[in-house]
Order: sequence, then structure tokens, then C-alpha cells
Amino acid sequence: MLRNNKRVIITFLGPAVLCYVLVFLYPVFRTLVMSFFKVESVSDPVTKWIFAGFGNYRKLFTTPIFLQSLKNIGRLWFTGGCAVMLLALIFAVILTGELRGVKFFRSVIYLPNVVSAVAMGTMWINYVYNSNYGLLHNVLSAFRFDALSRTLWTAPGNLFWSMLAAYCFGMVGYHMLIFISGIDQIPKDYYEAAYLEGANAFQRFFHVTVPNMRGVIRTNIVMWTVFTVGFFVWGQLFSPVNLSNDTVAPMNYMYELVFGASSSASTSRDSGAGAAIGVILALIVVAVFLATNFIVKHDDAEL
Repeated sequence: MLRNNKRVIITFLGPAVLCYVLVFLYPVFRTLVMSFFKVESVSDPVTKWIFAGFGNYRKLFTTPIFLQSLKNIGRLWFTGGCAVMLLALIFAVILTGELRGVKFFRSVIYLPNVVSAVAMGTMWINYVYNSNYGLLHNVLSAFRFDALSRTLWTAPGNLFWSMLAAYCFGMVGYHMLIFISGIDQIPKDYYEAAYLEGANAFQRFFHVTVPNMRGVIRTNIVMWTVFTVGFFVWGQLFSPVNLSNDTVAPMNYMYELVFGASSSASTSRDSGAGAAIGVILALIVVAVFLATNFIVKHDDAEL
């Protein structure tokens, strides 16, 4: 009987394990090894790889545009993360209360996540930030802010913050739903007991809602980190021709190194350095995950 069970387990798990090894583990291992070699094309055979040790990493951390890309995702992670988490939490608290049309408002706030990033970015660039007929121009003109209405929001100096606002607009709904799922798991008895003890809405929020959402907050921080590290499409949309210091992210620079996508062709192909960027980004996610687990140690409040 035990042998038959083993055969059944192997039969059903075998294809899944094989796919996992081929699709995930092998590329991860190859990327890790490639990061220590000088490789021109990602499709080059191993016989053409030239061992470079930590040379790719040293090269990256002495390259100004890569350092700028790390600075950009750092600003994106902290500034954008604070804004997104605050708005998502506020909306989640409001939309878990006794409010008419809750499902409608949830759908409206989540709607930007249904639209592709390319379409969303194009909408913001052409129909929101346009200084001649864009939504921002019309609203500011209506309130007599003529100088601001003529501002070139996609000009150097404003480009990063314009991109950040557009990106955060689309991410609030996703994190709001995660917060809502956490709030829905808190027993209503806790709120009733706090209300009977005389706690107001703010006290119930800080002493009941937040302590019982530690696990959800941790999940949201980790997911925001993953999205930030994988930031790519928006940088390409706001700087479609060449890499820009205002919008470049590590993924954009990796794409440039591996595929030579820039029209200026000023960057030679270096898949080994591109692999090193992938390893660095993975380490950033792991570091944030470990730090978050260390800071937020328990999923539930001790009652």
C-alpha cells in the first residue's frame, strides 16, 4: 500500500517538480553563476564565458547611472510606499464601515489595476500631464493657477515626481484590498468591547485595527518592495528613447545592458553585469523581507 502511494505521489508531483526545476531553479542558478562571468550575450554558450569574479558588481557600483537607478527606487519605495500605504489604509477603513455603495467604491478604486500599465501610463502622459489640454492643465486653469497650468510636468526635474504620482495612483487599490481582507478578519467583538469602554473612532483604529493587522501590514510592505524592485514599464513609458536619470530603475538599466535597447547605442551589451543586477535586486527583496519579519514579529496582537 505504501509503495502504491509513493508511486501515485511521484506520478502527480513529478511533472510539477520538473517544471519548477526547469522554469525557476535552473534560470536562477544560471543567473547567479553568470553574474560572476563576463558574458556579452545572454545566449552565449558557457564556453565563451570569461570568469570575472566580483568584477561585474564592482563595475555596477562605480557606474553613476546604476547608482542613480538605486536612488530612484529608494525614493520610489519610501516616498511612494508611505503615500500608497496611507491612502490604501484610509480607504480600507472607510470601505469596511457602514457605507452605502461600498462595493461600487471598492471597484472604482481597484479599477486602475485592471488596466494595463502601458495604457495607464499613456493616459497620464497624454491626457493628464499635457500642458495644453491635459486634465491637470484644465483643473488648474479653472482655479486661476495659470502659471502652474503651463508647467511641463514631464520635463526634467518634474519627470520623476510625475511618474511617481501616476504609478502610485494605480497601486492604491491593490494594497487597499489586502488591508480590507485583514480588517474583515478582526472579530467584531473587539470593536464592540472598545466602544463600550468609551473608545472613539481614532482610539479603536490605533488600539484595535492596527495591532491586529501586523501580518497584513508586513505582507503589504513585502509586496510593495517586490513591485518596486520590478519597476520597469513606467520608466520605459516616461523615457521611451534613452535612459533618463529621472526615471531609470535597475530593471531599465538591466534591459539596456542585456539587449542594448537604447537608440543612442552608448552602452555595450554585458549580460554578466545584467545578471549581477538581478542578483542585487533579489538580495534587496530578501533583506527587506527579513527586516520586516524581524520588526513585525507577530501576526496578531497579544490580547
